[in-house]
Amino acid sequence: MTAAPVKLVVFDCDGTLVDSQHGIVAAMTDAFAAEGLAPPPRERVLEVVGLSLAIAVARLVPEASDLERIDRMAEAYKEAFAARRRRADHAEPLYDGIRDTLQKLAADGGVRLGIATGKSRRGVDAVLEREGLAGLFHTIQTADTHPSKPHPAMVLAAMSESDAAPHDTVVIGDTTYDIEMALSAGAAAVGVSWGYHPVSALRAAGAHHVTADCAELDRVLGLLLPHRLTA
Repeated sequence: MTAAPVKLVVFDCDGTLVDSQHGIVAAMTDAFAAEGLAPPPRERVLEVVGLSLAIAVARLVPEASDLERIDRMAEAYKEAFAARRRRADHAEPLYDGIRDTLQKLAADGGVRLGIATGKSRRGVDAVLEREGLAGLFHTIQTADTHPSKPHPAMVLAAMSESDAAPHDTVVIGDTTYDIEMALSAGAAAVGVSWGYHPVSALRAAGAHHVTADCAELDRVLGLLLPHRLTA
């Protein structure tokens, strides 16, 4: 008997699985302060979440900034975020319902889970270890080894590692970069409204669905992955 095709569900991390906005904004504020610059508004920082770090910083700094300054600020950001992660009051909580959704998907032998994120692998590993989720993901792709979103490289690599075809792949994210990345890779694109880009932007970017909570996300995945044993 021929095996059923593998279904792959790829999640973004920041703004989709976990709410890390407070740490991100604080670390970016520290990075700007290290250069004697006024920090950008919170909403501007959240707009670039999901991009690779150097590209995100480049979009926020004054136009005359050179590559050396951008590199210094990117390093300052990483150091500041790592320091904050070690603090007792650091918080990157899972969004409501995410744990149950991941566990349901992981329990289906026909579905493989992945992550595609602008976060570093170190940062992803820290989140998954803290939440006890590391064993659920078949493939993890990060900005450490790939071009920034919305380039499709991370999704293409996830599909290759999982033996999944584009039409059997769903990408879930909270930013237009996630939606554009998914579409460029030939995958289905599902937006979530609880993250950092507005619903109108996700729809304009071409999202096939935009979900308001994990219950709705589960229903949408039931439509996109109709063979699911847990649906």
